[in-house]
Amino acid sequence: MEQICFELENVEITYLDKEILKIDRLAIHQFDRIGIVGKNGAGKSTILNLLAGNMEPTKGKVLRHVEFGYFEQLEVPSSLEADPAWIGKLEIPKNSAQLSGGEKTRLKLAQLFTHYYESLLIDEPTTHLDQDGISFLLEELRYYYGALVLISHDRAILDELVTTIWEIHEGKVHVYSGNYSEYMVQKELELEQQQQAHEQFIKERKRLENAAQEKMKKAQKVAQAGRMSKREANAKPNKSFMTKSKGTSQKAMQRAAKAIENRMEKLEEVKAVKEDRPIVFYQSKAIELHNKFPIMADRYTLKCANTALLEEVSFQFPLGQKIAITGSNGSGKSTLLNEIANKDDKLIISPKAKIGYFRQMSYQFTTDETVLQFVVNRSKYERSFLRSILHAMQFVGTDIQKSVKSLSGGEAIRLQLCQVFLGEYNILLLDEPTNFLDIHAIKALETFITGYRGTILFVSHDKRFIENVADLQFAIHDRKLKQIYY
Repeated sequence: MEQICFELENVEITYLDKEILKIDRLAIHQFDRIGIVGKNGAGKSTILNLLAGNMEPTKGKVLRHVEFGYFEQLEVPSSLEADPAWIGKLEIPKNSAQLSGGEKTRLKLAQLFTHYYESLLIDEPTTHLDQDGISFLLEELRYYYGALVLISHDRAILDELVTTIWEIHEGKVHVYSGNYSEYMVQKELELEQQQQAHEQFIKERKRLENAAQEKMKKAQKVAQAGRMSKREANAKPNKSFMTKSKGTSQKAMQRAAKAIENRMEKLEEVKAVKEDRPIVFYQSKAIELHNKFPIMADRYTLKCANTALLEEVSFQFPLGQKIAITGSNGSGKSTLLNEIANKDDKLIISPKAKIGYFRQMSYQFTTDETVLQFVVNRSKYERSFLRSILHAMQFVGTDIQKSVKSLSGGEAIRLQLCQVFLGEYNILLLDEPTNFLDIHAIKALETFITGYRGTILFVSHDKRFIENVADLQFAIHDRKLKQIYY
């Protein structure tokens, strides 16, 4: 029998009397490989913190039976202490003060793999990692001999590494067998069944409504027939019997109608599946581009701190295409986007280009506007469309009335992405836009990109994201920029 590594029993997490998470019982066994998914704020990291003992439940208990390692997404490594072999494998510089985001992530991975643990709790390990780093992580975890609990926005990683999905929704954990793609198939089936049940509910409610109306009509006819003149009534033999008979019949029909109405009230309502409307970002005629290639370069050299990142490269980025730029950390992807944004005079950029730029940084807002006011004041679209865009990026209910000053880091990034797509631009530059987004927000971003009528250049290491939205892919390697053909 497999050893139990963790147990959560009758666990509740409440905040200001609001129930955040409720778990009757969950167990993690020796060879489980679990991926945790859910919207931002659903409680994914909360579960890992419970398992790691970094927080205590409001009620219930968490039992830990093994030694475990914990990779925390936002934790900054405090030292360079790690097995030198791992430091070398992951190519981590010796000067810890100068580490980039990707190098800090590599250092935390080196520290995690320095010791063997019977269980690993890992929260978003691919943030800032390039494709080489992601491949290394996959190789190490693919053959890991122990219980793995993983939070990741990278769907390809979840497909590769996990065999069970824990979905957190409205404070409850729903368990699905299989990897992420298999989980999505099950979710689609659930939605189909829900829609079928909704249609059956509507059909049955209509049938009962019609039956109740028919009974009431018959009761009314009986009543009308009973309201004859006294002369007509006196002329009829057995008039007392007939009056009683009609009265009894009328009441019986009314009772039958009432019984049907009661059945209608007891019908369990099944809500319709909400269908996402297609999102299209229109451009005004005034900023339409007509250049076949609005961004070009002819033997272009790109340097950063006297280091050549690109050497005499030539390229043409076509109008209206979604173009992915890939390459290793430090290869020059972000620098290239920055030079395009600044309209470097060594590049050939359409004079009518209006460039919107999403940078890989922390966003903070200083105005006193609400979320809705922020986009209304900076967009030509109608409020209903703006609300749908914000809703797609998980600003729901009272979220749109939040002050932009009070937004968390993740919320600020999602709002900035909304603003970039809603702005008066014809070219968008997106530098690692999926970092710090959950899977639901990434899917919304894919919808935004698909519905955008302009040209988009984006940097990403998310394989599935690139596959879903890119028309073309260019890679920086050995100071060259070359198109990748599938």
